[in-house]
Amino acid sequence: MKKILIFLTLHLAGFSTAFASESGANHLNMTTSTLGVLAVAVFVLGYSLVIAEEFIHLRKSKPVILAAGIIWILVALMAKSVEHGKELVEHTLNHNLLEYSALLLFLLTAMIYVNAMTERNVFESLRSWLIKKGYSYKKLFWITGFLAFFISPVADNLTTALLMGAVVLAVGSDKPKFVSIAFINIVVAANAGGAFSPFGDITTLMVWQSGHIDFFGFFALFIPSLVNFLLPAFIMSFVISNDVPQASNEEVKMKKGAISICVLFLCTIVTAVSFEQFLHLPPFLGMMTGMSYLFFFSYYLKLAEKKAADNTSEFNIFSKVAKAEWDTLLFFFGVIFCVGGLGTIGYLANVSHMIYDGLGPTNANIIAGVLSAIVDNIPVMFAILTMNPNMDSYQWLLVTMTAGVGGSLLSVGSAAGVALMGQSKGMYSFFSHMKWSWAIALGYGASIYAHYLING
Repeated sequence: MKKILIFLTLHLAGFSTAFASESGANHLNMTTSTLGVLAVAVFVLGYSLVIAEEFIHLRKSKPVILAAGIIWILVALMAKSVEHGKELVEHTLNHNLLEYSALLLFLLTAMIYVNAMTERNVFESLRSWLIKKGYSYKKLFWITGFLAFFISPVADNLTTALLMGAVVLAVGSDKPKFVSIAFINIVVAANAGGAFSPFGDITTLMVWQSGHIDFFGFFALFIPSLVNFLLPAFIMSFVISNDVPQASNEEVKMKKGAISICVLFLCTIVTAVSFEQFLHLPPFLGMMTGMSYLFFFSYYLKLAEKKAADNTSEFNIFSKVAKAEWDTLLFFFGVIFCVGGLGTIGYLANVSHMIYDGLGPTNANIIAGVLSAIVDNIPVMFAILTMNPNMDSYQWLLVTMTAGVGGSLLSVGSAAGVALMGQSKGMYSFFSHMKWSWAIALGYGASIYAHYLING
């Protein structure tokens, strides 16, 4: 375990992209110093607490933010003994802050839209409609899987997994075996669906904003992602019965403005893509512009609902801002500055040589996907973008896919899996997921081969 942690630390160390100080160096080159080793230890300890979040119930943002502050204290102390060290540190911090701000504003807009749709009962209405249909367990297994696959490219995989998980629990609460396998299927489908869309996962968003793949280039991963979902789903479907659960008469209607908010979200996505494709402006600027659409529409809803006899359901857009996943957004900050600090010390060049020069890009990118099942795929992708290995679009698409779908190998490998473990009331666990990891691994390998056949 200790060797694995050391390897992961080396692999993840380094999120600032290449830049040059006046001396021409892009890091402090102090990886063997006492302070450098201490910085690695701080990162390993902080990230170990993140991995143990399910058991210790400590929000993942707390340890990484503290670790980031300590690491940069150590970086500042090391910079004093290096020529132009102060300028190097300042440049790196500014660059990391710019990267974080762009991703924060992009994700914040998406989260606010999803929260607004949730408040307007968009997802609850879909759930109640599915339950009323009276499908068999096997049909529900496939329906929730396909919906997870096609919803996650627009909504995040966490929201998608919770929505589909609620459907499964509503019809199968007395069938623990069905719930467990259906949840595994949802995790795999949500992660696979997010891999072929720039909006589907934070890692795809990072690759898009880095300029390595343009917006439409990601859709080349549609077939490989579909293979990643379908192969394990086909294998698992054989143990699902064709019994029909008792249908429910529950009906949840969408609130006023629900459809309009969905349309505005699509318009926001179009705006972000247009900013990047035609105006060569960063996508986050288009997303923020799109958020203004929702803000103005919320003003209309507020006025309309004030005229109603019952004002208790007044639409408040800023409550949707408050309900954004701030733990995730702050965790994002901690990861960027932790890994950025380690990269400034000088681990980037060593890791790049060890992984990409030593093993070759294909093997390295496949390993990156496996690593994302153990730790979050965000720092894995940050490290790769920082290394900026010399790869063509085929390899960048490969690592985008593997980092996105690799988290499905373990239940703790993605936010979707962790969330469903909490939602399942013990019916879906780390070990129940592990029983089917072999089937998921087959899908992982098949998706890589499909990518080779189609895009190679």
